[in-house]
Amino acid sequence: MLQFDKLSLNIPDTTKPRVVIIGGGFGGMNLVKALRGVDVQVVLFDKQNYNGFWPLLYQVGTAGLEPDAIAEPFRKMFDGYKDFFYRMVRVSKINPETKIVSTVIGELHYDYLIIATGSKTNFFGNEQIQKYAFPLKTIPEALNIRSQFLQCFEQASMTTDPEEQQSLLNFVIAGAGPTGVEMAGSLAEMRKYVLPNDYPGMDFSRMNIYVVEGLGKVLPPMSDESGKRAQRYLEDLGVIIKLNTMVESYDGETVTFKGGEQIRTQTLVWGAGVTGAIIDGIPAEAVEKGRILVDPINQIQGLTNIFAIGDIALMKLPDYPRGHPGVAQPAIQQGKHLAKNLSRMLKNEPTKPFDYFDKGSLAIVGRSRAVADLPGNFHLGGFIAWMAWLFVHISFLVGFRSKLSVFTNWMYRLFTYQRSTRLIIRPFVRVDDKVGKEIAAQNEIA
Repeated sequence: MLQFDKLSLNIPDTTKPRVVIIGGGFGGMNLVKALRGVDVQVVLFDKQNYNGFWPLLYQVGTAGLEPDAIAEPFRKMFDGYKDFFYRMVRVSKINPETKIVSTVIGELHYDYLIIATGSKTNFFGNEQIQKYAFPLKTIPEALNIRSQFLQCFEQASMTTDPEEQQSLLNFVIAGAGPTGVEMAGSLAEMRKYVLPNDYPGMDFSRMNIYVVEGLGKVLPPMSDESGKRAQRYLEDLGVIIKLNTMVESYDGETVTFKGGEQIRTQTLVWGAGVTGAIIDGIPAEAVEKGRILVDPINQIQGLTNIFAIGDIALMKLPDYPRGHPGVAQPAIQQGKHLAKNLSRMLKNEPTKPFDYFDKGSLAIVGRSRAVADLPGNFHLGGFIAWMAWLFVHISFLVGFRSKLSVFTNWMYRLFTYQRSTRLIIRPFVRVDDKVGKEIAAQNEIA
C-alpha cells in the first residue's frame, strides 16, 4: 500500500524561473512543447500519467477503439526534454500570496503558474443523476460505459422477461452535442452491423437509442444547417431524438423527464453539460459560471504570474462575449501563445494578446456521415465531411503508434463492419446493480 508520508515531490532546486503547469490536456501539453528551448524549469502535475485524445472517448465507450489507441504517456511524450519534471499527483490548493502549490505529498514554489485543468461533468446539482448516470470525460468512464453496454446485451440475451429485456435494450443519451451525437451514431451502427451477428437469437429492432436535448436543435454549438443535417443522419439510423426535453431524475431503472414522461432503462449516458475543474485558492471574484476569468494574455484577473488556458479559462472578447468554445483548438492555441508570452516576459519584452483562429467544427454521425462548419460560413456534410473528420482526428493524435493503431482499426471497420474490442475486461458494478454484481460474482468463482 502506498504510504504518502514516505513520498515527496522530489523536484530539484533551480536558479531558473520555475513554470508549474497543472493539467496535461491539450493546453498543458502544447504549452510544455512550446517551452522547450526556453531557459526555465518546467514542472507538470497531472492526476493521470497520460495525455488522452478526448474527442475519441466515445469510440472507446462503444467498443471501437482500445484506450491505449487514444492516449500517450507523458514520460514518453516528453522524453529528452531538459529541465522538465512530471509528477502524477492531484493538486489540492494554490496560494497566490506565497506562490505555493500544495499536493497530497508536498508543496512546491513557483515563479509562473498555469492552470490547465480543463472541465468536468456538470450534473447541475442532481445527486441522483450523478449517482446512477454514466458520464464520459475520462478513459475509466469510457470503459465503464463499454462494460455497461456489453453487460446489457449479455443479460438481455438471457432474460425471459420481456419488460426487463426492453429495459436492458433502451439506451438514453442526455445531450445532443458532439459527444451525444457521435455516441448515438456509433451505437446505432453497432445495432445494425455488429450485434445481430453476436446475438443471433435476439430481435434488435427492439433496441431503442434516445438522444435527449434541452434546447431546440441537435448540435447546439454548430450551425443550424449542420444541426439539421446531423438530425437527419441520426433519424436515418433509427435514433429517436427528443428536443426541448430535459431529464429530471434517474434512479438507475427509470429516466423521468420534466413533464412526467418516463423511459425504463438500465443506461443513461450523461453528456448534458460540463463545468470547469476549479482548484481551491482561486479567488471567488475570478470565477464566473464555473470558469476562471482571464485577460487577453490568459492571466487570471486580479492575480500576477498566474494564468489559465483551455476549457477552464473564460476570456471575454467582443467576438467571444461568453468566452471561447470548450473544444481542443482554443486550448492548443492558448498553450502555444502563452509559451511565447512567457518567453517575452522573461526578456522584459511586451506581451501580445491572444487572437483565436477558428479552424471550424466537425462532428461524425456514423459511417460516411459527418458535418462540418468551416471558416467563411462554409458547411459540409456526408462523405466529404466524414473524410475530413477522419483526417483531422488522426492528425491530432499524439504519437505514430496511436495514429497507426487508429487508422488500421478504422480501415478494418470500414471493410468488415466489425469492431474488435467487444471485451468485458473490467465488469462495471453499480452499488445496487444486480446484473453487474452477478457478473462480478461469476468472475470471482471462475
